Amino acid sequence: MDPFGHPDLEHLGRTLRTRLDETLDAEQAAARSAARRRKTLRDVCLDAEDRTADIVLATVDGHVTRGSVTAVGVDHVVVVDAGLERFVALAHVVTVECR
Repeated sequence: MDPFGHPDLEHLGRTLRTRLDETLDAEQAAARSAARRRKTLRDVCLDAEDRTADIVLATVDGHVTRGSVTAVGVDHVVVVDAGLERFVALAHVVTVECR
């Protein structure tokens, strides 16, 4: 009798293969989610704040805000230029440029 053809080993092989497929699917989903998180507008603003880089934000109403990022909230960013502090809602930002 072939030891690898035993019914218990065949069942174990199928079970392990299924678990491996489920694990791989979960890891791929986590990688996709992490990639999306790295590309959010808030993350770009946080990076600009960390680097003390100047930023240019254009909003849906046509206003352009330039300056350095001093704070980033859950739904807004604070940009300071020449001592003037502007709070910009992230939901209203159309484009962002980091310098």
